[in-house]
Amino acid sequence: MTERVPATLNTDQLDSAPAVERLGGLPSQLAALRRWLPDKARGRSLAPLFVLIGLCALIALANPAFLELRNLVRIANSAAVPLTLAMGLTFIILLGSIDLSIEGAVSVAAMVLVLLAANDSNGNDLGWIAMAAAIAASTAMGAASGIVQTGLRIPSFMATLGMWFIGLGFSVYMLGGSAVRLMDPALRALALTRVLDLPLGVWIAAGSFLVALVVQNHTLLGRHIVAVGGGEDIAELSGIEPSRVRIAAFALAGFFYGIAGVLAAAQLGQSNAVIGDGRLFAAVTAVVVGGTALTGGEGGVVNTLIGVLIVTVLSNGMILLGISPYVQQTAQGLMIIAAVALSLDRTRLSIVK
Repeated sequence: MTERVPATLNTDQLDSAPAVERLGGLPSQLAALRRWLPDKARGRSLAPLFVLIGLCALIALANPAFLELRNLVRIANSAAVPLTLAMGLTFIILLGSIDLSIEGAVSVAAMVLVLLAANDSNGNDLGWIAMAAAIAASTAMGAASGIVQTGLRIPSFMATLGMWFIGLGFSVYMLGGSAVRLMDPALRALALTRVLDLPLGVWIAAGSFLVALVVQNHTLLGRHIVAVGGGEDIAELSGIEPSRVRIAAFALAGFFYGIAGVLAAAQLGQSNAVIGDGRLFAAVTAVVVGGTALTGGEGGVVNTLIGVLIVTVLSNGMILLGISPYVQQTAQGLMIIAAVALSLDRTRLSIVK
């Protein structure tokens, strides 16, 4: 009796004659299956890019001002902080985890930067040392999230939720519940100085993307993150220590959050209790819309770059078209649902919780 083709068939096996023989001798059907499977996966991975291109075309047709240089610069500037945040979050989602501490980490980084640099609250004036301290504080906060999760063996959702409130509470306490202005001209220049018509913060965000790309594709940590996200038990059998990878990944994410916090404070010219508000939603939306799977092990920083551009272009386009902010939030919510539905291969999920 002819055996059925298993649902989890590895396409690499389809070139093998013994595999064809074991599956009942169906060479023509298997050849067609082999051609179809990669095309489906490739189409799913390229879908966000097609969405971005189509979105730009539609908005440009509706309002030609979308393609004006000043508007494109505005889009790039708006994408700088979300892109930097999303770079860090991408590594956590590649692990199959989630990080809710983003807003707390941004608040801590901005608070440290403003209080250590020249400001209107105290006599400190540490300049660039303040920026390094801000990024270090956020990195330490990320490492703490990883240590709490792995050490206490609690879900990343709860560990990072706790760190979110700890970071937010600490920054509000240190700021005295009020806004503190950033007076350092060199740090303010991160938002005000332009290089080739783009704010310096945009170039910093682009540099963050390149760093994340190198880490993902050309370092042992990047490969281990993808391996753990693809299957922690298999990665452990291969000699990888998931606990160390998780702590390092959360610390790496904190590093990017720290850069984003510095950029946010430079753009606003101050630090306050709500400087991180809405950042978590924007980062998660960008990563998911870009096609990085919430189940881990699939996607990456290039996907996230496309996701950030989709979210930023959509927001910019709706503003140009005069669409209500409430409708914009509804559109983003629908976009998240659609992105998750398209990115997941539901044929391999026997149970959805």
